[in-house]
Amino acid sequence: MPDPNPSYALFGNVLTFLARPSAGAPFLVSECRSAPGAGAPPNRHAGDDEAFYVLSGRYEFSVDGETRLVGPGDCVAIPNGAAHAFRNPGPEPASMLIVNGPGRQHEDFFSTLGQAVAPGTVVDAPPGPPPEDVLAGLRRLSAACGVELLV
Repeated sequence: MPDPNPSYALFGNVLTFLARPSAGAPFLVSECRSAPGAGAPPNRHAGDDEAFYVLSGRYEFSVDGETRLVGPGDCVAIPNGAAHAFRNPGPEPASMLIVNGPGRQHEDFFSTLGQAVAPGTVVDAPPGPPPEDVLAGLRRLSAACGVELLV
């Protein structure tokens, strides 16, 4: 029987699907746990709305060139198609909920680019940017999911 809440490691984050389109939900809700220094590279997508709700720790968000530091209880909404990125600037893990609507792009993105991991897995932030050949492959896979990596 498939895991009802699969988890994927990607860019030093572990994302666990709590509700997903492929299981009948009209959106994707993921819990994201980010290692210190981890985050998401600059990206944009025109097909999914996206919002982040911080549960613990701190995140630094960049949205269309504006940067802000947020903490527990803060919500960051991304305008559809806006360039954005985030990272955990703190020394401890941080966590947040991510909501994508309708969510198919992000379900595909996380499950295609991420590595399936057991629930509760802890990962470290990558030591640096991936080599250009790896980045080129990530850009191709990402674009096939409707997400443009801007790195």
